Amino acid sequence: MAVTVSCPSSQFTSYWSPFVDMDVGYCYLDGNADAVEFCPHDSYHHVLAAAAYTLKEGDQPSRSGSISLFNVDADAGRFDLFHRVDTAGVFDIKWSPVGGYHSHPLLARADADGCLRIHSFDGCTIREISGEKISSSMCLCLDWNPSATSISVGHSDGSVSIVSLADSQLKKLQEWKAHDFEVWATSFDIHHPNLVYTGADDCKFSCWDTRDSPSKLAFQNSKVHEMGVCCIAKSPSDPNIVLTGSYDENLRVWDVRSISKPINEASISLGGGVWRIKYHPVVRDLVLAACMHNGFAVVKANGEKAEVVETYSKNKHGSLAYGADWQRRESLQDSKRKRSVVATCSFYDRLVRIWMPKYVDDDGK
Repeated sequence: MAVTVSCPSSQFTSYWSPFVDMDVGYCYLDGNADAVEFCPHDSYHHVLAAAAYTLKEGDQPSRSGSISLFNVDADAGRFDLFHRVDTAGVFDIKWSPVGGYHSHPLLARADADGCLRIHSFDGCTIREISGEKISSSMCLCLDWNPSATSISVGHSDGSVSIVSLADSQLKKLQEWKAHDFEVWATSFDIHHPNLVYTGADDCKFSCWDTRDSPSKLAFQNSKVHEMGVCCIAKSPSDPNIVLTGSYDENLRVWDVRSISKPINEASISLGGGVWRIKYHPVVRDLVLAACMHNGFAVVKANGEKAEVVETYSKNKHGSLAYGADWQRRESLQDSKRKRSVVATCSFYDRLVRIWMPKYVDDDGK
């Protein structure tokens, strides 16, 4: 089902003013909001996808969800819903990476019914082109490899799957027991695509070499995280740096040059479980973090230290801060700096917000 609706939007003034309101607009989804993703592909940077997951409890519990597409123009103060599809309950979504095998954007989703599904985006709507039930347990997280030819998927039973995509067909290549409990994070190494990082409720941060089948454990750290590992992100600019976020409220910076184990680790407490972390598409070492019980934070993270640059009050979102992403902005014009734009979402209040960090522009200043 497709709908066309304009979401409420705040009045917005000049983006170059240091005193401008952070908020651009907001919208309530039809289900619990758990993921937001800006499209990284040229001509579609204005497109935001938001996923929802709703558990209907009772004698016969059921899970449902949706994916909503928005047109975001922060400079004009616009935040418009232009397409929505009803789905199974969605735990995670990811757009296909730029420069991959496919010529047009694809949106992958990890569903509560154990299915991995792929949608094609034509600029106006998304259409499911492939779907496969890959597990009897729930699919909790996913990530594309850099060429967009395969996807790693983490499951609620602690297993991880590698699934190929060719000619709109999904095929499970391998699956192995990676963790003792729910796998909340899986991430391909963008510099070494044969490596996959995983994190789970067993407090383990692991790296796997997929050239073996089943994948071989390259390293594992089970001593540093005091609670479950929720998210993992590889630095796009430094091949040695990986970030992890945990329920223990810490964002950690790892140096993984040692094949046996990370050789350096720095951390910063963000005051809430770190559920999702996203690197800025342009500014080196700048990270957006969803901090569950403590709103959202913009963090400068490198191999030596990590520091909070800015926060977005937890009062802006009335429940668990789950989804966060940066918008990829168009080229700068007329020497005016464009301020960075982010989307965030929170779970139980079903809220999606668009806002602009006050002190970060796309030149990193």
